[in-house]
Amino acid sequence: MNGHYKKIARILRISPGVLMDLDQKMSAMTGQKDVIEAISNENDMLVKKSLTELGLPEDAVADEIYSALIGKLTHIDKHIFELIGKPDLANMANMCGKMCEVAFQTFTPPKGLFMKQEKAVELLNKYKPNNLLEHFKYSSVDELVEKEGFAPVVSALRFAQSEEWMHKFFDEAYTSLKPSDFEERDVELIVLDHKWLEVAEKFLKKKYHNVSHLKEFGVIFVTPIVIDSPGETSRMFTLILHYLHEVPFYAGLFRRFMGDSDFNTKFRSLLRGDVPSGPIMDGGKVVWRIVQRYLAKDNENDPRLFEPHVNPEAEHWFRAEGDFGRLARMMRKDEGELGLNCWTGLDFVGGEFKDRNGEDHIVSFNFIDLAMSLVKKGHVKYLYHHQEALWNKIFSEYMGRETMNRLIEENIISGFIKLD
Repeated sequence: MNGHYKKIARILRISPGVLMDLDQKMSAMTGQKDVIEAISNENDMLVKKSLTELGLPEDAVADEIYSALIGKLTHIDKHIFELIGKPDLANMANMCGKMCEVAFQTFTPPKGLFMKQEKAVELLNKYKPNNLLEHFKYSSVDELVEKEGFAPVVSALRFAQSEEWMHKFFDEAYTSLKPSDFEERDVELIVLDHKWLEVAEKFLKKKYHNVSHLKEFGVIFVTPIVIDSPGETSRMFTLILHYLHEVPFYAGLFRRFMGDSDFNTKFRSLLRGDVPSGPIMDGGKVVWRIVQRYLAKDNENDPRLFEPHVNPEAEHWFRAEGDFGRLARMMRKDEGELGLNCWTGLDFVGGEFKDRNGEDHIVSFNFIDLAMSLVKKGHVKYLYHHQEALWNKIFSEYMGRETMNRLIEENIISGFIKLD
């Protein structure tokens, strides 16, 4: 067994034998030979190129490499902050301004198929969000939406209402939806008013994300926390770009299944991000699981992570990182050789490096892994975006990226791609 299998398997946390078996089956089916070796060599070439641009020798140790990558990202983070107008999120509810302008200049999403606002209000009148009504002293949902705005109200549901209420609303209200309850409209990006932080702090038991989205309504919302730590701007803005790709992806799936008799079941499955459990039943075929969430966030040892799989989340990040070239052209031009656009194509890149004590460590060159690690001040060194991107890279090298995306869309409900 050659070292390429061992290297890639180590990053994926699987045995080299499992990877070799997968390679043999995929090679026999597609005619593509030496795929793992090619990916391994491409990874090494990009690592070497990045180290040169960072001014590091090829024998640099893990800590040196990680520190240099984090240092470069910290530098870029400051420029992104300046580019998007040094956002003061507490005062951007009425005018998102430069941040939203730059986001849509970087990538303008197509219109999507989303639930009509009047239908959502109708459902909220049936399943009243009493926490919100009582907090704002409104007597009706219509008054709440009229005074506070539709997008902020539906965004606030997830941190103002109880999990029991959310499950009931989701499980019962959405079962009655019909094609006529949806319409084509633009994706909306908003910054919540600072008063919504008070709502979140009053009701929410766990930490909320700075950026989130509502697939069914086509809304991406930013919570107005103070941005005062390195990496927070990069994490926030690249999350926005990620959702500008993800929301239309799901809108396209809503459109695909709209005419099906079991549309409501499929619609709710997509919103939940269902990933089938249990072992893969191949029936003699080569089977890849579709993992439409980052399972490692909940359990880094979820057994589904160690099987052949593709992840549409990683594809949204691939597209967002592909936007970096356009974003970089809007930034200052003195970024040096490893500027923001040079992270394009590094999503699957990383490797095992020794530390000063001779122990081996995986270092991810993936931008969002590094941004999240920077925000955590290095207390957590994230790897799972890198790992999921590598699984997508492997599949796409055999089948092509367009084919991978088509097969994900066609099979996302069943959760498995079965190849003959």
